[in-house]
Amino acid sequence: MAEADTEQAHYLDALAGFVCRTRLDDIPAGVLRKMREDFADTLAVIAAGMQTPELRALVPLQVAAGAPGAASVLGSRVRTNAMDAAALNGTAGVCLELDPGNSRSHGHPGIHCLPSALALAQDGRRSGADALLAFTVGYEVCARVGGAAHMGIMVQPHGTYGVLGAAMTVAKLRGLSHAQVRALINVAGATPMGGNRQTMLDGATVRNWYAGHSSQMGQMAVRLAEAGFTGPHAALDVTFGRVLGDAFDATQAVRGLGEHWYAGEGYIKLYSGARHLHCAIDALRDLFDRHAGRAIAPQDVVRIEVRTHRLAVFCGAKVVDSAFGARFSVPFALATVLFHRRWDLDCFGEAAVAEPAIRGLMLKVDLQEDEASTRGFPAKQACDLAIVLKDGTRLEGRCEVMRGEPERPHPQAEIDRKFFDLGAPVWGRELAERVFADCHRLESVTDMRAFAGGAEL
Repeated sequence: MAEADTEQAHYLDALAGFVCRTRLDDIPAGVLRKMREDFADTLAVIAAGMQTPELRALVPLQVAAGAPGAASVLGSRVRTNAMDAAALNGTAGVCLELDPGNSRSHGHPGIHCLPSALALAQDGRRSGADALLAFTVGYEVCARVGGAAHMGIMVQPHGTYGVLGAAMTVAKLRGLSHAQVRALINVAGATPMGGNRQTMLDGATVRNWYAGHSSQMGQMAVRLAEAGFTGPHAALDVTFGRVLGDAFDATQAVRGLGEHWYAGEGYIKLYSGARHLHCAIDALRDLFDRHAGRAIAPQDVVRIEVRTHRLAVFCGAKVVDSAFGARFSVPFALATVLFHRRWDLDCFGEAAVAEPAIRGLMLKVDLQEDEASTRGFPAKQACDLAIVLKDGTRLEGRCEVMRGEPERPHPQAEIDRKFFDLGAPVWGRELAERVFADCHRLESVTDMRAFAGGAEL
């Protein structure tokens, strides 16, 4: 066997072995606690995202055209088959740009894995422990492959390595053998979509379907593999090293597998915008803290200087025409937080986009790449910010590590508040409390169809 073939066999066997042999008892308690937290946060984010006009229109169209089932379409109080439910939930989960993510994976493993874990566990009357295990295993593989894939800057990560994460989640729930999982990696690895980041820069909401595609295609990849379809021998190498990017580091994907858990290193978002905006918001909050009590009138601002890493600079639109497009604009994020002096969900809505003072502040943002920050990313997410006022005053703030990263965790009260701020308006306070409680005691849920008392979610 050639040297390259030997390396390929090693990482495929390592990933397949990890999926097949990992049990709940093998996963550190801290990782499981983090995954329960992500489970709760993601459910609330999906339910809130399901209230957007596009999803409210899509749900009845998709449900009417599909087979019935027991899987919840969160936030709609409708159930349908597992594939359609997971696709709808995955799509809704990214509409508000509030779903958890993982900087080491360059994306959001959870929203590509949880929808299938929930849907198949409900459909098959599996336990909460089964759902948690499948979610965690799928997430870990997804995050590691994402971290090892060096994709082009114009490739939108949603819908790419997430297909593999969803497929591994399903494989764990279905109890596939080592040989089946090994073959499935190549089938799933050959079926991502080639979505592009221009969608988010243009505020094109079709970008949200990319995450739904991962859930749908991940389940379909399992069906294909079970039916005997085969994939190329080196699907991940080709897809991420030659089609969507210029390198795939197989060694990185499996280094420390089962010992060092990416699943314990994710973040939860408190700002409704792309993660690359958050370093700028945190730098602005640092400025607020340094100059507590000082009012900054929009008309007094001459310039807002921002020096940060390349991917944040990529989100540099100074003119946006929708709330969805604004969620990918550093100038908008800074302008709306400076104008409101807070960062709640409504600060990223349509009214904020239409506010003349915010639009004016956006034009004053001078956003440039700092090469040192780019070199340090993603381990650090540095951003230096300065506001220059008409009287010559220069106010400065800095972010080294964003809020929510493992090195700088959010206070638990803020995470819990986010869940109820999103979930209670959709489910009502009483049901939201039941959902929250069951998420944090998943191992005690014996039948996921009876999750939260069997209520229609």
